[in-house]
Amino acid sequence: MDWRLYYGNGKKKFKLFDAVLMSVVVILVVESAAPAAAIGTSQFFWWIFLLGLFFLPYGLISSELGTTYTGDGGLYDWVKQAFGSRWGGRLAWLYWINYPIWMASLGVLFTQVAETIFNLKLGTWLAVGIQLIFVWFVVIVGNQPASESKWIMNLAAFAKIFTILSLTGLGIYVAVTRGVANSFAPREFLPQMNINSLSNLSIIIFNFLGFEVVATMADDMDNPRKQIPQAIIYGGVLIAVFYLMSAFGMSAAIPTNELSASSGLLDSFILLIGKMNWFVVVIGVLFLYILVSEMVSWALGVNYVADYAAKDHVLPNVFGIENKQHMPVGTGYLNGVVATILIVVAPLIPNQDIFWAFFSLNVIALLLSYTMMFPAFLKLRKIDPQRDRPFKVPGGKGLLWCMTWIPEFLLLLTVIFTAVPLNTTAAELSAKVPILIGVIVTLVVGELVVRIAERREVNQRLKIKETQK
Repeated sequence: MDWRLYYGNGKKKFKLFDAVLMSVVVILVVESAAPAAAIGTSQFFWWIFLLGLFFLPYGLISSELGTTYTGDGGLYDWVKQAFGSRWGGRLAWLYWINYPIWMASLGVLFTQVAETIFNLKLGTWLAVGIQLIFVWFVVIVGNQPASESKWIMNLAAFAKIFTILSLTGLGIYVAVTRGVANSFAPREFLPQMNINSLSNLSIIIFNFLGFEVVATMADDMDNPRKQIPQAIIYGGVLIAVFYLMSAFGMSAAIPTNELSASSGLLDSFILLIGKMNWFVVVIGVLFLYILVSEMVSWALGVNYVADYAAKDHVLPNVFGIENKQHMPVGTGYLNGVVATILIVVAPLIPNQDIFWAFFSLNVIALLLSYTMMFPAFLKLRKIDPQRDRPFKVPGGKGLLWCMTWIPEFLLLLTVIFTAVPLNTTAAELSAKVPILIGVIVTLVVGELVVRIAERREVNQRLKIKETQK
């Protein structure tokens, strides 16, 4: 996606501050704060650990690729140039499919939050109806030009920052006056190798992803070689700080073993204040708005990549349908269809936290798409050494190898921790088997879609050749 549509097209208008603000606004995902906080006090160690061993190399690599290979395709283009169209198609599928799954999870969360703040008890199918309204509202607004929804993103920035600062302030007040719900003894900060912690590590990596969008602003910067890595690093540190601030607020309010991945944020406000009052209702309404705006702000980015891939004939033509304003409405409506199916089927799945099941599947799909970026970086360095690189990752072969394969290993390891049962207890199996099945189905369907698109393109080329004879 060309994020210049949000911030203007004037030459050299995009300064370092703008890039940092954009990264914070786009990537700060408030609803993922609770799943990350569920790791416990040791999450502070994991944030710092992953900031150094995952985020730093990821930020530098995406800076080089984003400034070297410009265009609307982004990750898809990088992988395609490194490994060919089929791998590009696989990436485009995973990058796209995470979005409607994410939208379905937030639709479920939307009704849960609404029930809490308005003291409602929605029946199953009434809740489903509200979730479908959420989905199709996002689809319709997301199919509009970005210039018409810029205000949505700007207001969302205020809502996110206000929510996190409020949670932090209340957490500090409660910690000073009443004490905290969890131990902050030094030993608690050490990594805990328990199932709950390991299963949620993918959320921290998920919270770092998306910084390559900053690199798309290279043409509008005075000194992209310097400003892009600065923006990514500063933005990454700021986002980590915001998440840790929210984690502290939740740790002050709720014992880790009682923290809900879906309702933990709102529950924290209620416990910190002591009751449901007008301020909690305001926070809840802002949270509802954040859920909607998050989906709208990401719609064009995901839709354009799928649209681009369809025009490149690695995804079916339906992904490339555009309206008179050249908006990728085909992908937009597909988002709605997939999310609708998931929401309607969800009540039939017994004994599941539906938000967490869908959200985990969304996280895994996105993480798997990024597993192709790191090897593509090394491959492009090898096969395209003469290309002008406005920003080039420093270091020799050994350092570049570490910066490629350590993050790659961490991505794959956290995917396994999130989707694969780590023991045979009933709780672990019931929580992860549905997610694992969802991952397998997603990969199989994606492979079929890519192969069908590939076969259709081959057949069309053969028909053209026969016509020319």
